[in-house]
Amino acid sequence: MVDNDKQEQAAGLLQQLGLKEYEAKCFVALMRKETATAKEVSEIADVPRTRVYDAIRVLEAQGLVEIQHTNPRQYRAVPLEEAAKTLRRQYESRVDELEETLDDIEPANPSGDKVTHEVWSLSGKEGITTRTLQLLEDAESEVVLVVSSPSVVTEELVERLNETAERGVPVLVGTVTTALRDELREKVPNAEVFLSELDWLHDDGTDGEVAIGRMLLMDRETILLSSIHEDGQMERAIFGRGFENGLVVITRRLMATGLATLRDHKP
Repeated sequence: MVDNDKQEQAAGLLQQLGLKEYEAKCFVALMRKETATAKEVSEIADVPRTRVYDAIRVLEAQGLVEIQHTNPRQYRAVPLEEAAKTLRRQYESRVDELEETLDDIEPANPSGDKVTHEVWSLSGKEGITTRTLQLLEDAESEVVLVVSSPSVVTEELVERLNETAERGVPVLVGTVTTALRDELREKVPNAEVFLSELDWLHDDGTDGEVAIGRMLLMDRETILLSSIHEDGQMERAIFGRGFENGLVVITRRLMATGLATLRDHKP
């Protein structure tokens, strides 16, 4: 039962990467045997035998399956590491093509007006993390990041903070615990890491439903504020841009309060 569940899960993930249902099921079936005939693949994958041939033909063309022309024919999947690299290249190629295509599409209602202020909401840790990484990449004059939850401190975030600091952009990172402060001082040596004085950030959400996750101020005009549900599974954020935006002004003052001690101790 467990194997069947894992097999279905793997086939579902392959479909998300672009394979059709029968192609995904046949590939997973072949991963379970060193070699197999069409009949064996059909039985393991629960795919009609007549459809196995078409599916394997497509998989072979994509470099995921090899064929031995015996009687009956034998099929085998390429090694897992090789298959993963092939699928990754195909997926990245599709994403690149999508990005180029969408970029070429003309705006439905073109406007030359420059956006001076805006506030938007975001949901989901993946999307919020992606926006955070993009803002760090775009930073030109200063980055101030306060993290309340260790769950937002991913390897990607640490890497992007280092890249930003190495570009010569001042990076200041606040934490709510000394343990996280010490960890980030070691991992991001070119950043100024401090213990935040914003006491309300220390609320871990146990007394309520949500807790503060991250506060990011980029170039003193763009902010991202997130909250994390107490079960740690859902993160929501608001994103604001524009120097005259009241929300940005308030956030700058709050974060400046948190930075007071650090700046007082500067030589």
